[in-house]
Amino acid sequence: MKKKYSINKTTNLSIVTIMLLVILTSLTSKSYAQNEVEVFPKIKATVGIVHPIVTFSSEETTTNFKDYYIVGMPIAINVWKNKSIGFSFEIVPTIKTDDGLSKVNSVLIHPGILVRLKHELTFAGRVAFETSGRYGFTPVLSKAIGIHKDYNYYVSVPVPVRFGNDKPASVTLGLQFGISF
Repeated sequence: MKKKYSINKTTNLSIVTIMLLVILTSLTSKSYAQNEVEVFPKIKATVGIVHPIVTFSSEETTTNFKDYYIVGMPIAINVWKNKSIGFSFEIVPTIKTDDGLSKVNSVLIHPGILVRLKHELTFAGRVAFETSGRYGFTPVLSKAIGIHKDYNYYVSVPVPVRFGNDKPASVTLGLQFGISF
């Protein structure tokens, strides 16, 4: 007899609580100004957690956390050419829990261009290739919320646009939290 593993509402609440504590801690901790001269090209890495919130298509509107739960873990290497522009290579495995069963739903290959904006904002324009057969692009707006000497916390709003695999085009609104170092 197989035992079913699932993420229940208490676990979801715990994950959200931990993310909020990390954000609040980073906002209240001492930030460091960068007094050193930056040397380019510069290589940075990021790790995070992304939650698709709502997906719109011509057939339906679906929300995460209602009938199922999807979470992704973006892992990226960013190469900054100069202070304003860079290249990013991101891979995002996603896990879906539905009806008491969980599995790797898809792996997203997500290269793109980074553009640093004012007020600690960064825009990422990414192309998307999913192992589920979907493809498209993802504009992402990120904000550094905790700036430290060796690492930064960030929050991002990705808006994946997907096509293919005999499904209608879709647009998703997501929320991502992470750390860059």
